Amino acid sequence: MTTRVSDGEAAADRNRRAQRGLTRLLVRDVRGLRRLIIPSRLQESVPQWMHAVRALVDQYGAASAALGADYYEAERLAARVTGRFTVPLAPPPPVEQVTASLRWAVKDVWERDPGDPATTPAQREPLTVRLEQAEKKTEAVAQKLVADQGRDTVREAVRQDRLATAWARSAALAACAFCKMLATRGAVYKQDTADFQSHDGCHCGVVPVFRGQRFELSDHAREWERLYREFAAPHSGDQLRRFRRALADHGHLPVL
Repeated sequence: MTTRVSDGEAAADRNRRAQRGLTRLLVRDVRGLRRLIIPSRLQESVPQWMHAVRALVDQYGAASAALGADYYEAERLAARVTGRFTVPLAPPPPVEQVTASLRWAVKDVWERDPGDPATTPAQREPLTVRLEQAEKKTEAVAQKLVADQGRDTVREAVRQDRLATAWARSAALAACAFCKMLATRGAVYKQDTADFQSHDGCHCGVVPVFRGQRFELSDHAREWERLYREFAAPHSGDQLRRFRRALADHGHLPVL
């Protein structure tokens, strides 16, 4: 008998909230590392700080992968599929990727000649401001790196599990227009055809679909789909901007 699965089910929401709670703890601990940066010794202290942040990303990323595995196993059980399957935990991101992300986050911290035309307004701010901005960027990139590990665990399980047929994106009501647009596509993401497109601060989840299940959009995702189809789809090259405006006009996004 075919059963229904949706991006709006309680299990998908619990998984998103669990991952979001984990990254809140991550952000708390990243902020605690700020003391490692010594303004008078940036050249020595920033690399030490980056090493500590990388360790946090590894630690919390492993926890995110474990949450993803627990969610997948529970969904597999709920789908009543037969056969044994061990969920492979996604590995941590490569050190080079984490390092590049952190270097981007702190790129404006270093002292520059204010008279140099290449110096940006952000780089002309006082050091205290530059450090605050670097911390915010670091929190955002660390959150993405950690959350991606949980999402990758579910996606890779779908790819390897012969009884899984596809996955869909689960976006929260407060998600951005980009995430809502991708969520309207439903379970079109097959086992070998798509990566999960995320951004800094993205809290979307991955919903696995198993043999014998039929995926249906939640009521709110169906409304997003209607708005996209009516106001954005016909306008190639301008679809995301028009979709964002339609969401805002209909109370699904704040006007930016």
